[in-house]
Amino acid sequence: MTVDYVSKFVQTGRSQLSKAGVIGFGALNLDKIYLVDKIPSPDQEGFVKDVKTFPGGSAANTVVGLSRLGIKTGYLGKVGKDEEGKILLNNLISEKVETSGVIVAEGRSGTALIFVDESGNRAILVDPGVNDTIRFKEINLDLVEKFKMLHLTSFICKISDESFNSQKKLVKEFDFVSFDPGLPYAEKGLKSLEPILKHTTIFLPSKQELEIIFSTNYEEAADLCIQMGIQIVAVKMGERGCWIKTSEDEFLIKPFNVKVIDTTGAGDAFNAGFIYGFLKNKEVEKCGRLGNYVASLCIQKIGARDGLPNKINSKYL
Repeated sequence: MTVDYVSKFVQTGRSQLSKAGVIGFGALNLDKIYLVDKIPSPDQEGFVKDVKTFPGGSAANTVVGLSRLGIKTGYLGKVGKDEEGKILLNNLISEKVETSGVIVAEGRSGTALIFVDESGNRAILVDPGVNDTIRFKEINLDLVEKFKMLHLTSFICKISDESFNSQKKLVKEFDFVSFDPGLPYAEKGLKSLEPILKHTTIFLPSKQELEIIFSTNYEEAADLCIQMGIQIVAVKMGERGCWIKTSEDEFLIKPFNVKVIDTTGAGDAFNAGFIYGFLKNKEVEKCGRLGNYVASLCIQKIGARDGLPNKINSKYL
């Protein structure tokens, strides 16, 4: 049986999701992508073929993807008073993302060094800069009324847990929350994440992340998520596509067969496609297909955003 969860939620009077808008809350990083012949092991050397710089940050990538598809979007984050911060902020503005929730502070902006080999595999080193230092009292809570859905992704939390703690508080203000934990949060474990998971509508982990959080296989972990009250668990399965679990159904949705250039931002692109389908009142299985579709466009380009579409091919709607 296929259940239309968006209509089910709307009937409760919580929100009109098609016009609700989404605000992201996560790190803002300037991605410096090094195209290399190989990702060297310890004591090995590799060759840098090219270097490219792009605005990034997981939640920001997803929000930009949604904005390009016509969804009202905003962002909560922090950048430094430096050139990197100007680039990150101006890029969001150019993508029609509301930036009144982005704090400009003393210190350096976040950066990510991303090494991509000829097969599209990657290794990442992150300098969080000011990302980890967002205090709850700094957040513009007026944006809660403007955007009815919150999309969360992880902070590195090496300098401070302030941003993570602010996320735990902010989720209580929203009726709809989508959450992609990333490895930094997955490694914190279930107890640390429970305050967010208990308020999550759509959980968007990778298979690896889900199994780390719950210390069991992904199917059993998804069952536990449903028992916690999460409505939809959409698991990114890499080359297998995505697997979706609800209280009524489960689906394995195959990926699109495309040439992989760079997997940077693939999960963020999937999130954009999935959330877009959710907001447009699509059935859950179709949301997964939309996620796979947007991810397939992303991985055919260098960087997290160059492949994000401005419209969805009608045959996928």
